[in-house]
Amino acid sequence: MRSHIALLRLLAAALLAVAVAGEYFKPFNVSYDHRAIIIDGHRRMLISAGIHYPRATPQMWPDLIAKSKEGGADVIQTYVFWSGHEPVKGKYYFEGRYDLVKFVKLVGSNGLYLHLRIGPYVCAEWNFGGFPVWLRDVPGIEFRTDNEPFKDEMQRFVKKIVELMREENLFSWQGGPIIMLQIENEYGDIEGAYGQQGKDYVRWAAKMAVGLGAGVPWVMCKQVDAPEFILDACNGYYCDSFIPNSKKKPMLWTENWDGWYTTWGGALPHRPVEDLAFAVARFFQRGGSFQNYYMYFGGTNFGRTSGGPNYITSYDYDAPLDEYGLLSQPKWGHLKDLHAAIKLCEPALVAADSPQYMKLGPQQEAHVYRGNITQGLNTAFSKSKSVCAAFLANIDEHTAADVKFLGQVYTLPPWSVSILPDCRHVAYSTAKVGAQTSIKLVDLNSLPSKMYVPQRLTFEEEVTYIANDWVTWKEPIGLWGKNNFTSPSILEHLNVTKDKSDYLWYTTRIYISDDEMSFWEENEVSPELSIDSMRDVVRIFINGELSGSKRGHWIKVVQPVQLVQGYNDIVLLSETVGLQNYGAFLEKDGAGFKGRIKLTNSKIGDIDLTESSWTYQVGLKGELLKLYTREKAESVRWKKLMPDATPTIFSWYKTYFDAPGGTDPVVLNLGSMGKGQAWVNGHHIGRYWDLVAPKDGCGTCDYRGAYSSDKCTTNCGKPTQIWYHVPRSWLKSNQNLLVMFEETGGNPFKITINTISTQSVCGQVSETHYPPLHMWWHPEFTNGKISMNDITPELHLQCEDAHTISSIEFASYGTPQGNCQNLLKGNCHAPNSLSIVSQACQGRNSCSIAVSNAVFGDPCRGIVKTLAVEAVCSPSAFSGSASM
Repeated sequence: MRSHIALLRLLAAALLAVAVAGEYFKPFNVSYDHRAIIIDGHRRMLISAGIHYPRATPQMWPDLIAKSKEGGADVIQTYVFWSGHEPVKGKYYFEGRYDLVKFVKLVGSNGLYLHLRIGPYVCAEWNFGGFPVWLRDVPGIEFRTDNEPFKDEMQRFVKKIVELMREENLFSWQGGPIIMLQIENEYGDIEGAYGQQGKDYVRWAAKMAVGLGAGVPWVMCKQVDAPEFILDACNGYYCDSFIPNSKKKPMLWTENWDGWYTTWGGALPHRPVEDLAFAVARFFQRGGSFQNYYMYFGGTNFGRTSGGPNYITSYDYDAPLDEYGLLSQPKWGHLKDLHAAIKLCEPALVAADSPQYMKLGPQQEAHVYRGNITQGLNTAFSKSKSVCAAFLANIDEHTAADVKFLGQVYTLPPWSVSILPDCRHVAYSTAKVGAQTSIKLVDLNSLPSKMYVPQRLTFEEEVTYIANDWVTWKEPIGLWGKNNFTSPSILEHLNVTKDKSDYLWYTTRIYISDDEMSFWEENEVSPELSIDSMRDVVRIFINGELSGSKRGHWIKVVQPVQLVQGYNDIVLLSETVGLQNYGAFLEKDGAGFKGRIKLTNSKIGDIDLTESSWTYQVGLKGELLKLYTREKAESVRWKKLMPDATPTIFSWYKTYFDAPGGTDPVVLNLGSMGKGQAWVNGHHIGRYWDLVAPKDGCGTCDYRGAYSSDKCTTNCGKPTQIWYHVPRSWLKSNQNLLVMFEETGGNPFKITINTISTQSVCGQVSETHYPPLHMWWHPEFTNGKISMNDITPELHLQCEDAHTISSIEFASYGTPQGNCQNLLKGNCHAPNSLSIVSQACQGRNSCSIAVSNAVFGDPCRGIVKTLAVEAVCSPSAFSGSASM
């Protein structure tokens, strides 16, 4: 036991020593064998945290990286977003949220490695899968196949990124943090659609990537035919049964889906941490060596970066770090404990070429890793010590099991893995959560009580709206500028807009005779406008008035319309809500309308408008004028908006507001608005939409059993999203400009500006809970003077940075019942519980309390006691900690 503890200490010290400012690591090589990634000659068990740099601001990056490291990550993983870095062909952008070099250097300065997934196709629920839309206009191009125009563009961009990383000395052999790269992304899912050309493309992509001389291994995920010199990796909810396509390659898990994305009008997916931990533990139990959380921090789809179509602006992903960078507890804490337990096992895991399998029961099994490690830095005095680590799994979904392992009996909860770093003592069980639960709240001056608040937030009834003074400007319908043009046919949406805007106006004119009007009146029928197929939203205007709207993905539209005798103007507004980001033949998917557009129920039969003369106008006039910027906001004549004004469609709204005090994350509550987009000080915070999730589908969630994205959902019957992140770095203390474009009619007077923070933390730990993992480092344990059975469990509580525990709302040592914010005393209760916990915790940022009779006395002999606590966190200029 002492041997592998000492080795871990030496390894940790070595990693810290080389992570210095300006020189992240001493240059080291990266390779691999059948068991693991080999870093500087040593096999490693690696935990990776997925963070996408454009889904946060540069000011957020240091905190996100630090919290990932504190949570046990060794590696940060990110895609490279081609559409952000080359928005115009040949013109590169590496600034602001797209400052890739800065992000990589921050990772290295924290002593973490980086897995850079260049792709350049990324999927990622990102607009057009990360491809710049100009790519589809390259003559003769077909995406992601053996097509010379595509391969030329792809190679040029991948080479650009590799050379940039090399120029900045960011590869491991240069002393940088990059240990792996990725080419392509989940191509195996669509390879069959391209036949032999798909197979040829895989070989070309692999050879091209390696030929760039990056000097670190390349990965292809979900690619069973990855060439011998490319690592293949698994993506999914579970990857413990993944087998690499070569016995020379280790088991890699590039995407562990710890949540799922959300669509407008959908419920919010949630993956229980017990199941997530079970999946990770099973992966390492069965030979895995590199595991990445997709996502560890999801962040926000700022601007129009959200893909889909119809993916929401939030990319929270139910990740351990939420959309704002706050800890999502207990997910973050339970995984942190898991990572610590795996690290305790690492000496045995890397020493053994393969585990010993032991059948423990019908659905119970053990995998045991044994080997020898060398202690001592001087080879003349080094000693070889044996190490052992074991994983005990119960894959029964319903029943706990008592199993006998190496002469001892262990009780395994259902759907769980117990980790024994010394093959004797259980350090961690995936099914027993000892981490605190955190409840996030909005500030006191926030929401109208009628507003819906997501399950993870609660609110007070006091209301302070963002502004009392609003002005408005009406967006013209149809043609508004000189840059329109006419064509004798229906043109494809993206061919016209080049994705410079969500909006494209189609305008035509039709003449209706007296006979036609009489025919409709006599037969009591109405004309209908028919569109064979459309996506994502269409709005139909007749003579300047909205007749109807439809939304969907390549659906047929039939809309009754009211026409007048004489000339009638028909205006169709086609709207995209994120471009397709997944699937074969992306360049052919397009947007807008397909098929024929007709006027039906006519006296002379259907009137085909498809090849009529159509005039096109790209975007909104307010977009062209840049009304959302301070420089251009006053370029139109705004009209004062009265609080009792009737909501109007296609209107711009403007106001100024003061930023909330403090440092907590800031959000806009747009629950009073319909559909549109919002900007703060010129920064595009994203699309908003008031679509409501179906009432059915949410219920009690049982972590046991295989997970799917619709298994555990919340938010049924309520708006999918009302909170929209406004990064602190985008705000000034006062006079912040907020501009909204509203399509369907909303009430801006009901918008609130709020801060979000963890304001309640709860914990429950019993006296039979596993001892804290840090005690495995305790000198008296490592030298054998005490055993794990002698170490007392602890309850640990912690507020976010710059917050302290202001009060203890509940504390009971005994048999408390309930869960966070609904805790009750049981029949057994130590009356001094509240005073002891208050003394230990109040006024501190964090505290630890031993769960034992020695602290609280014994309120009921012969009964296993539990300590349950609920504490309130409040902003503070001082943070401290204590333990007892």
